[in-house]
Amino acid sequence: MRQILFLMLSNLIIIADQLSKWFITEHIIRPALGQQPHGLITWYIDVTQRLPFTEIEVLPFFNINMVWNQGVSFGLFSGDTDYGPWLLIALSLFITIWFGAWLFKETHSAKLTGIAMVIGGALGNVIDRVRFGAVIDFLDIHIGDWHYPSFNIADSAIVIGVFVLIIHSLFFEKSLHHEGASG
Repeated sequence: MRQILFLMLSNLIIIADQLSKWFITEHIIRPALGQQPHGLITWYIDVTQRLPFTEIEVLPFFNINMVWNQGVSFGLFSGDTDYGPWLLIALSLFITIWFGAWLFKETHSAKLTGIAMVIGGALGNVIDRVRFGAVIDFLDIHIGDWHYPSFNIADSAIVIGVFVLIIHSLFFEKSLHHEGASG
C-alpha cells in the first residue's frame, strides 16, 4: 500500500522537526544563555522551563531565535489563554485526521507528498503544544528591520505541502481529468 510509504514521510518530518527543536534549544540557545545543554531524553521529560526569547545572528539576513508561538503557523491567531493551546491541538488533530482520510483515498504521488507533509508538520507542532502549550519557532529570515515571522521545520513542511497541493490543483488536476476523459 503506497500510502504507508507516505506516512513514513510524515514520520520523518516529525522526527526531523523534533530533533531540530531539541538541537537548537539545547545546543545553540541554552549555551548562548550560559546554561548547560540537556540531552534528548531530559529535554523530552523536563517541559517545565521555557527558555526566554533569544536572538543569535548567523548571517546578515538570518538569525536563530528562541520564540514560543502561541498561535498557528507563523504566529497567526496567537492568544494567551488557558484553553487556546487545547483548541489549537483539537483543530490540528481534526485537520490531521481529515488529511489522513484523504491520504488513504488518494493515488497521485504529488498529492500524496503534499498531504504527508501537512500531516507531519501538523503533528510536529501538536507535540510541542501538548508538551509546552506553545510551539518552538527558531528560524528568522529578515531584511534590515523587517522580519518574516519565525518558523520551524514543521511550519515549512505544512507550507510546502499546501503549496504542492495548490500547484497540483491549479496546473495538473484539470489536465489529468481531461486526459482521462479523452483516453
